[in-house]
Amino acid sequence: MLIKLDMYQTLGLATVVLLIGAWMKKKIRVLEKFCIPAPVAGGLFYAILMYALYENNILEFEYDETLKNVCMVIFFTSVGFQANVRVLKKGGTSMIIFLILVISLVFSQNGLSILIAKLIGVDPKVGLSTGSIPMIGGHGTAGAFGPILEDFGLKGATTLCTAAATYGLVAGSLMGGPIGQRLIKKYNLLEKDENSDATTLLEEERKHQHMASNYASAAYQIAIAMGAGTVISWLLSLTKMTFPVYIGAMIVAAIMRNIGEYTNKLTIHIGEINSLGGICLSLFLGIAMITLKLWQLADLALPLIILLAGQTVLMFIYAYYLVFILMGRDYDAAVLSAGVCGFGMGATPNAMANMQAVTDKYQPSVKAYILVPIIGSMFADFINSLAITMFINFI
Repeated sequence: MLIKLDMYQTLGLATVVLLIGAWMKKKIRVLEKFCIPAPVAGGLFYAILMYALYENNILEFEYDETLKNVCMVIFFTSVGFQANVRVLKKGGTSMIIFLILVISLVFSQNGLSILIAKLIGVDPKVGLSTGSIPMIGGHGTAGAFGPILEDFGLKGATTLCTAAATYGLVAGSLMGGPIGQRLIKKYNLLEKDENSDATTLLEEERKHQHMASNYASAAYQIAIAMGAGTVISWLLSLTKMTFPVYIGAMIVAAIMRNIGEYTNKLTIHIGEINSLGGICLSLFLGIAMITLKLWQLADLALPLIILLAGQTVLMFIYAYYLVFILMGRDYDAAVLSAGVCGFGMGATPNAMANMQAVTDKYQPSVKAYILVPIIGSMFADFINSLAITMFINFI
């Protein structure tokens, strides 16, 4: 039986699943211990239940995902408000290093996928369908490049890419928190970071206190940035390059923040904005998780499972060693390692959820919350599209 849910019912169901995840984290210590995000915990439970119902031809839901995109834009708009010039100056060198790491990850994912495909004797295009298309690209890029691979002769490429993206979404969310937790405990990073630049920046952020009376103004500021951001997004679209829908809102939010910082003519309620953004992040991820179709993974052939296992191993090594070491071996680097698992195998919101799970347990990381959205949103998709095009033509 197929039941169609409208956007309000979808949001309500996602919220219930989110609350179930929060309850599970309180009752199941391992979820809290390894910083598994509440939406992921509840979402996986729900996805497994839906899989059982689907396989027995009992029940299937069809969702209206309109509000998922709205929540995503609100969240990234709140992130844009964090991008003040002082913070960006502090993160200049780190930003370049992190960008190089992301570029290397794109090429590593595609190179490994083609190599494994050749070793197990399958079409390299099958391998490419598990590379950076679904990993860094997520479901959006999978939907965009799947048909292109089909045009090159790979039947069912869109299904393969989508299934791999679904796996990446789950695996990246499950890996990030434990990796960040392990690095923090192993190297006693909280003790070592007490006098770091990031802590100085954090003190500046703490000047913006949360007040109930400011939440309305914060919501209005987000709405203004979102509305004005559509104009920026339209102008960017004239370049014929593909940008995330929320990039214009992030740019406007950053402009508003810096006008407030340097002119004192505009008070940005950053604390309240961050809270609203965090709520919308949880709702976005909740909707994303309930719409997972695990039966897409159940039908995967053994070669595809081997390819995905290879990507998982690559992601672990890359995050645990390369990202952590090259980003400075400190607390920020550990949080970034957790975040890289999110957008390296799923999407930037998953990266933010991973980092939120870690920072909620320990302490905030301003550097990580600036670098991941900027690099993951503004550069990763563009670089990934170019790299994918090159690899498709190469094979």
